[in-house]
Amino acid sequence: MSKGLIDLLLDTIFDADWAGKRGEKLTERELNLVKLFGRNGKVLRNIYVPKTNGETSEIDVVFITQKGIFVIESKNYSGWIFGDEKSSYWTAMLPNKEKNKFYNPVKQNRTHIKWLGQFLNDDIPLFSIVTFSERCELKKVTIESSDIHVIKRDKLYAVIRNMWDDSEDKLDEKKINAVYERLEVLTNVDGAIKAAHVEKINVKYKMAEKKPIQEVHNSNSPLICPRCSEKLMQRVARTGSNAGKSFYGCSNYPRCRYIQNID
Repeated sequence: MSKGLIDLLLDTIFDADWAGKRGEKLTERELNLVKLFGRNGKVLRNIYVPKTNGETSEIDVVFITQKGIFVIESKNYSGWIFGDEKSSYWTAMLPNKEKNKFYNPVKQNRTHIKWLGQFLNDDIPLFSIVTFSERCELKKVTIESSDIHVIKRDKLYAVIRNMWDDSEDKLDEKKINAVYERLEVLTNVDGAIKAAHVEKINVKYKMAEKKPIQEVHNSNSPLICPRCSEKLMQRVARTGSNAGKSFYGCSNYPRCRYIQNID
């Protein structure tokens, strides 16, 4: 059974919280394969890098190695993927021809790298990689820059191997450990920082919404998230000013944090 089919089956078996973290975990699994063949390094996931304005930039996965740091943006979209390096939004088209927009992951990762470099304030090479699930097809993705890689997740080993062979050693073991310790702290942020980051992302991604979510009483069809194409689920807010109120939340949470209020 192919990994893509396994991924699809797991989406329907496990709960939303597990599904939301699955992409990063599978990316880490691919990096373990890289390490198995002698390209050693340290892996961290979900790093909240501080910005100068008090906000944070969340990096999905980093691989800290003797060559530098591989900064990986992980996407789990299905369907056909269309996009180019310069546009603000990319498109995922489902088998039923429905089109959904999402923010350009190349620009997203470029922002991550900008703030990571500023935080480290060191001459460490930072490599940009965007990985997509095996469930999708990169139908028309145009990347002009030679230092940016947009690939399916199962190609990660081959891409890092080639980049590794073409790069000089920059970090010794002591430096790798020092960088790891600095970044590991940024994975253990408090709830307030995470909540502020989620709020910022929700506001930003409203620009990509294709259309309002249909009301339940208008259709017996499952509601679909306009951002990542997964199912929407009716939930009830437990805390905050909206406690007790119902809303639609993406089943791909926390990987996708789309919400729609129910009037």
